[in-house]
Amino acid sequence: MEKIKTAIVGYGNIGQYALQAVGAAEDFELVGVVRHNLNGEMPKELCGVCVVDDVDKLPVKPQVVLLCLPTRSVEENAKKYLAKGINTVDSFDIHKKIWDLRCSLDEAAKASGAVSVISAGWDPGSDSVVRTLLEACAPKGITDTNFGPGMSMGHSVAAKSKEGVKNALSMTIPLGTGIHRRNVYIELEESFDFETAKRSILEDDYFKHDETHVIAVDSVAALMDKGHGVNLVRKGVSGTTDNQLFEFNMKINNPALTSQIMVACARATMNQKPGCYVMPQLPVMDLLPGTLEDKIRRLV
Repeated sequence: MEKIKTAIVGYGNIGQYALQAVGAAEDFELVGVVRHNLNGEMPKELCGVCVVDDVDKLPVKPQVVLLCLPTRSVEENAKKYLAKGINTVDSFDIHKKIWDLRCSLDEAAKASGAVSVISAGWDPGSDSVVRTLLEACAPKGITDTNFGPGMSMGHSVAAKSKEGVKNALSMTIPLGTGIHRRNVYIELEESFDFETAKRSILEDDYFKHDETHVIAVDSVAALMDKGHGVNLVRKGVSGTTDNQLFEFNMKINNPALTSQIMVACARATMNQKPGCYVMPQLPVMDLLPGTLEDKIRRLV
């Protein structure tokens, strides 16, 4: 079996779990990790792994890279790798901007003959596939997606990026019918003004659309829990039959599931025509290793 040559770009929460997911996938070969800042102590789990600050310094060119980067840096970095003819997978998580990103990266991917899969996490991502399937089951109706309670990585990164914030944890609290509250716990740099940091967070696009509470704490690490979850409900009509009710639940480790889905989508990039895709566009069997015959016999 020819293995898929893969590199991990970035080594934060998702990057660490991506290392595990790639290592557990028998059809993948990790050719290296790209870290834009090589200063500081090397994590022990990267011992024996080729770690560079530029993909061109890897001894083997990857076929696909996992962009384990903050959402707001995805477009710029994806274009750089696509221009080199390298497939990309990311976990971009700003729902309202996904279409614009898809249009932008579709053009870049087609220009170089590469494939990009965007928003390949669990929401957006695998939950998007579930919502699509449920709408096919009941074309007329309402779907409510209720997150948490749990840590939102994208919101936490956004809060941590603010001036004066040493560390941050954004917790998503479900209020029902797809409405949420954000509890943002921040650890401030010494002597930094809390109200200034709070105002900066509340004005951010990640937070300004939801009820958000910013709380100063002595230690974010003492609160850290990477668990999350979703309750997804659709009530609708199949044909002319009312009151069709579907419910999907899961409780997960956020970065572990995100990285696993990214690996599955990296596998799927090898079977797509050049362009940019979101998860509901991908044939679900392309997410899995093995032959088509084996997957049909096992799953259908």
